Amino acid sequence: MKTKEKKLYLNRTWLRLGALFIPLALVVLFETLKGRQALMAGWVFGVMAPVERFWGRLWALFPFSVAEVLAALFLIGCTIWLARAVVLLCRRREVLPFLRRLMALAAVWLWLWAGLCWLWNAAYYIPTFAQREGLETTPYSVEELAAVTEYFARQAAALSTQVPRDGEGHFAAELSDCFAQGPEIYQNIAQEFPSLDIKAVRAKPLLCSRLQSILGFTGVYFPFTGEANVNVDAPACLVPATIAHEMSHQRMVASELEANFVGIAACTSSDDVVFQYSGYLMGLIQLCNALHPAAPDAWSDIAERCFSPYLTEDWRDNNAYWAALKSPMEDAAGDVYDAFLKSNDQELGIRSYGACVDLLVNYYGRQL
Repeated sequence: MKTKEKKLYLNRTWLRLGALFIPLALVVLFETLKGRQALMAGWVFGVMAPVERFWGRLWALFPFSVAEVLAALFLIGCTIWLARAVVLLCRRREVLPFLRRLMALAAVWLWLWAGLCWLWNAAYYIPTFAQREGLETTPYSVEELAAVTEYFARQAAALSTQVPRDGEGHFAAELSDCFAQGPEIYQNIAQEFPSLDIKAVRAKPLLCSRLQSILGFTGVYFPFTGEANVNVDAPACLVPATIAHEMSHQRMVASELEANFVGIAACTSSDDVVFQYSGYLMGLIQLCNALHPAAPDAWSDIAERCFSPYLTEDWRDNNAYWAALKSPMEDAAGDVYDAFLKSNDQELGIRSYGACVDLLVNYYGRQL
């Protein structure tokens, strides 16, 4: 091998090793430092959040989800790369080039994980929203849970007659109007919780929303573009509350438990009746999931006394939609996300979506 060729070969080798070990070092550094809350808070609020909010404003110029496009291109590219590596291995019977291609693919995924650690996972290790805003949760009785559940049921029932309906009584608000109104719904709640006061940008509908439903998700926040993305194939009556939920992540509310609470509180305190109704409906579902196992008779009594015909229609539509899409694929996706949350010290994993009940009972219980 000539000296020039040998030098070029060594340079490529070091480049490959660097591409692999630099992101690995970043992941190890994150795992080493994540327990230092003050350091993580300085990173999140000093660097991560401003960067993502800038990206969010930048990509807001596009009406479609840039995150969805990038994710699709990334997955297609990885698939083509791997397929070509296998084809070349079968044709040429050369193992070393195949291993190099696998190493390159591994490096790409490592860079992705390192980016996720430092551009999102860090938010799991800062003071929680409740800690930042001085919210406290205290133990509550079944009677208190039932009282708040009845409050939500009555509010949702009253508002169910004020939102747009089609000829058959189904929720029919224009979702485009909901997305346009989204940036305004945090104005009132931000006066009570200043950490939620940021320059907001619109959430975006997902083109592949049905795939999201099949996987069991109603939306996703994408830290690499700062976009809040929403599944618009899911029942429309809950889309406004989902918009609020995903936009809470733009405010560095990382925990799904707290994001559910913040989204519901933003909706119910807003001046938009569609968001108010969606927020109370979302909260009612969470409260029902807690009350029904503990006191099924109490839940049945509330549903019988408080539900309006329109609220009953939306409740049934939501249950029927998700029941029809139940599949092993949803279970598998749920297991993966559960593992992801637990890897970031979210002890409840995917069950944290329903764990906002503590905050709901304590916060709304004060209003009763």
